[in-house]
Amino acid sequence: MASRNAPFQLLFIFFLFSKFYHFPILEATGSNSSVGCIEMERKALLKFKEGLIDPFGRLSSWVGKDCCNWAGVECDKQTAQVFALDLGPRYNCSSVQVSFPSPYLYCQLGGSLNPSLLNLTSLKYLDLSYNNFLGISIPNFIGSLKTLKSLNLHGANFSGMVPPQLGNLSNLVHLDLDTFSYPNYLWVSDLNWLSGLSSIQSLGLGGVNLSKATTNWLQAVNMLPSLLQLHMSGCQLFDLPQSLPFVNFSSLQALDLSYNEFRSSVPQWLFNLSNLKQLKLAGSNLTGPIPTVLSGNICKLRILDMSFNSIEGEITDFVGALSGCSNGSLETLDLSLNKLTGNVPDSLQLLRNLKSLKLSYNKLKGRLSDSLVSLRNLEELELSHNSLSGPLPKSMGNLSRLEILDLTFNMMSGTITQSIGKLTRLLRLGLYGNSVEGVITEFHLQNLTNLYDLSLSSVNKSLTFSLRHDWIPPFSLSYIAISDCQLGPTFPAWLRTQNRIIQITLSSVGISDTIPVWLWRLSPRIFWMDLSQNQLRGKLPDSIMFPFSVGAWINLGFNNLEGSIPLWRNVTNLSLRNNLFSGAIPWNIGLEMSVLENLDLSRNHLNGSIPPSINNMRNLEFLQSWNLKLSGNNLSGEVSTVLGYCKVLFALDLGENGFSGTIPESIVAYPTLVYLLNLRANKLTGTIPEQICNLSNLHILDLGHNNLSGSIPSCLGSLVRLKYLRGYFTGLTPTVRETSFFQHTELVIKGRISEFTKIITLVNTIDLSGNNLVGEIPEEITNLSTLGSLNLSWNQLIGNIPENIGKLRWLEVLDLSHNRLSGPIPPSISSMTLLNYLNLSYNNLSGQIPSSNQLQTMADPSIYQGNPRLCGPPLSANCSISGDGDGFPKDEDDEDDDGSKNLGMYISAVLGFVIGFWAVFGTLVIKKSVRRAYFRYLENMKDKLFVLIAVKLARLQRKMEVQRN
Repeated sequence: MASRNAPFQLLFIFFLFSKFYHFPILEATGSNSSVGCIEMERKALLKFKEGLIDPFGRLSSWVGKDCCNWAGVECDKQTAQVFALDLGPRYNCSSVQVSFPSPYLYCQLGGSLNPSLLNLTSLKYLDLSYNNFLGISIPNFIGSLKTLKSLNLHGANFSGMVPPQLGNLSNLVHLDLDTFSYPNYLWVSDLNWLSGLSSIQSLGLGGVNLSKATTNWLQAVNMLPSLLQLHMSGCQLFDLPQSLPFVNFSSLQALDLSYNEFRSSVPQWLFNLSNLKQLKLAGSNLTGPIPTVLSGNICKLRILDMSFNSIEGEITDFVGALSGCSNGSLETLDLSLNKLTGNVPDSLQLLRNLKSLKLSYNKLKGRLSDSLVSLRNLEELELSHNSLSGPLPKSMGNLSRLEILDLTFNMMSGTITQSIGKLTRLLRLGLYGNSVEGVITEFHLQNLTNLYDLSLSSVNKSLTFSLRHDWIPPFSLSYIAISDCQLGPTFPAWLRTQNRIIQITLSSVGISDTIPVWLWRLSPRIFWMDLSQNQLRGKLPDSIMFPFSVGAWINLGFNNLEGSIPLWRNVTNLSLRNNLFSGAIPWNIGLEMSVLENLDLSRNHLNGSIPPSINNMRNLEFLQSWNLKLSGNNLSGEVSTVLGYCKVLFALDLGENGFSGTIPESIVAYPTLVYLLNLRANKLTGTIPEQICNLSNLHILDLGHNNLSGSIPSCLGSLVRLKYLRGYFTGLTPTVRETSFFQHTELVIKGRISEFTKIITLVNTIDLSGNNLVGEIPEEITNLSTLGSLNLSWNQLIGNIPENIGKLRWLEVLDLSHNRLSGPIPPSISSMTLLNYLNLSYNNLSGQIPSSNQLQTMADPSIYQGNPRLCGPPLSANCSISGDGDGFPKDEDDEDDDGSKNLGMYISAVLGFVIGFWAVFGTLVIKKSVRRAYFRYLENMKDKLFVLIAVKLARLQRKMEVQRN
């Protein structure tokens, strides 16, 4: 059987190679045909062409009599029959101009598939990949092309059910239905039709929805004994059986089950496939321990990708099992984005053919060993976002083939070895977010001629660049990120030679200079510029052109720049916060910066109103404390006017300005308001509208320090994001590229302004302080179980603190001070184990202060002062315990009562002594017999006492005489 298929397999492999390497031999097959094109097949092709949409003229050669010379048509040299129709992505359409809006890109075809293809009776290869058929179904007649050996519909934007008629193609060797065309997608109800593909060797179902076939997919695939490659990534599979008693597809060489929803451990049978060369399980919600017992059957494995899962355990044992193969065939090992622990194992050196090692985003620790130098073939070493420590090994420079070295966001320390400069093939060097120190000189960088991505920073700001002013780098960077070190005070002149830069970060590097003109000349290429937290001075140019295709992110915040706000086109994200800009926001900002999405102008000296042209910002999504951020200026106007300008609003921050008027009920028109509503420290009046509760996505609500009146809406307890999401004040470590400079948000927490620069969507707070709110605290507010901070201080609230306030189990900050609250402090407050700031001062609270381990850590009595009827630690007032168990401090009336009780006790004692004395003495005087008996008793006691003393003295005298002798 194998011998009969060998010639065909060679032909099939040759055809696949022709897909990627454009061999003219196949095309010459038709043009050199001595027979010529068969008329019936020519007409069939023309009929097929009629159903296609060809905006780029790819089929313009389909004219004339000889169809064997047409583009994409291959004919048999002897019979002139069409055996291949290749309409895949092998065309260069860069010179083709399309003058009308079109969904077709990169030479794509569209339209419909005509069943005239059935007249191509010898068709073996049909390739329609990477076209755009706009979500039409795969026609059933494809299953009648019985001679097909290869069918490639990869990425052609088909949708609907995969026709089970494809199971009739018993000669099919290669089937590729991979699709990732959202919202169009293919799906199957079951995979039983696969059993008809008896010759199939390569099967691609990536992106096909197999959720309805998730229970029997493995059984169906296991019936394909000739299968060599199986690609089922992103298929919405939920079931990954932990056992497979009989393996029928033992010839399998490549298996891709990435990005499914298995939620199970890694089954052992996967490592029993003895011919497996590629195993990809990335992003499939795999859990449990990493396999540590691997059979010798995996010794042909070259690529192993189990990244982006939740696999845990020690990495050392797993790598030790992998390194048990004597031939060490493994070339790629990717275990990043898991929960692996331990040190980077020395046993890695046994994987001598390893080219790519990716262990980023785990919990690895310890130092990097010199044993890594044994991996002479290593090209990629990615260990970022771990807890690795110690210096970079000096032997690192011996990895002569290394192209990527990524150690960002670890705890690396010490100086950076100069041997880095020996890595002549290095493309990317990442040491950002470590604690490295020392001096960077030309010797570190002198031989890095291929470097295009450089990222360095020092957490403790102990890294200094010492480069000659006239130094010319040997490299040409596209990406540079240098932060928290000493690069200034002048702008580094060597950057002037880097004319390929598209992304530049020089944040907190001690530059106190003006921005040079030559940097602005690079702006047509730059889409990311972060020069924040320096001492840059001067004015900005009025007009700069940035790339139009992607839109630029520009961050010049925390400097000393001055002048008016510039109008830069093609900028989608602009941060100028904490500078010295003054004047009004330009009236035409919405016209000149129409693609603007995020604008941060906080903490400047701006005045006037927000211009109406802001409504022209067609991409405006954020008007808030970290996108269109206007807090801390002198802006004025009514909030209702501002809201009228914006069509899409995710967050709104107008804090610390002079805005007036009421909070408009129209705010309900912004259900997309996700992160923050901050109107703090303005001049707002009126009540808090109940419509505000429709903003169910809010994380931060700050209306503090206005002139608001009325009661607190009870519907605030329905804010969904504060009820069900977890993680208050939780910071996630960002990557260098992911760090958004719009994540600066200032909140008043614990009585002082705090700035948050992490993931602001995990900060949950309500602040209504400093207003004239009346009424009681609504009980419904205790439903906000993930609320992190609640500040209702400086109002006129009355009534009791809600009995169930302990339900706010994630609360860290609670400030109810300066109100008129009464009654006891609810005992449930003791269950708030995360509480670290409490202020209940200046109310009318009474009773004993509850005790708990958490409350005992807040021993400052001032947090309870101004409540004269409170008692118990940490207050000095002790509590008296009444019959019902309530404790209260003693007042003046209580002290008077105690004085009366003490006087009565003294009088009773004196009277008792007098009466007792005369009762005894009077009896002795009046009654003679009692007197005689009493004195006789005293006489006897005297005699006994005299005898006892005499005996003791005699014994003592004898003892002293013995000692003298």
